[in-house]
Amino acid sequence: MTPVATAAGPDRDAARVPVRGLTVLYDARCSLCTFLRDWLVRQRQLVPLELVAAGSERARRRFPGLDHSATLDEITVIGDAGQVYRGTAAWIVTLWALADHRPMAHRLSTPAGARLARGAVLAAARWREGRRVRRDGNWAGREGQWGGRTYRAADGWSYDPAVGWTYDPPACDSGTCPPR
Repeated sequence: MTPVATAAGPDRDAARVPVRGLTVLYDARCSLCTFLRDWLVRQRQLVPLELVAAGSERARRRFPGLDHSATLDEITVIGDAGQVYRGTAAWIVTLWALADHRPMAHRLSTPAGARLARGAVLAAARWREGRRVRRDGNWAGREGQWGGRTYRAADGWSYDPAVGWTYDPPACDSGTCPPR
């Protein structure tokens, strides 16, 4: 499996590794995911998108090196040259493939834009989590809404229903701080 690439990293040199097609793995049991799949197929595409249900037999055959259980938890996009994008980078590269949204993808690939994109990805993940419950090893729908608790991610983003999204960068005690 190819390491996870970022939308703006040096390994995305289009002259060296052009992207001619993307496969978007989506959770077919998630209403938000299927809504976005339907939206994507209606968009004008500069780079062809193939939408495949994550964890399906088709996905397992096409991408045997992927952790397919992880693809059900987080959007995963695979480029035709083996590039693997997850989470925020996957959303950005998917927007980049769309004619009307490529300029937005370029803005979201900047450090400031990446924070906004990460907040959107966390909000979608939180919504999905509030709609699912695990039963006998499988995710199933659940009546009701998210319980309203504070959500915190290791990268410094948190959501509190009283104040909304906030960003508090993690401490940098080790001297190897992540880029902002």
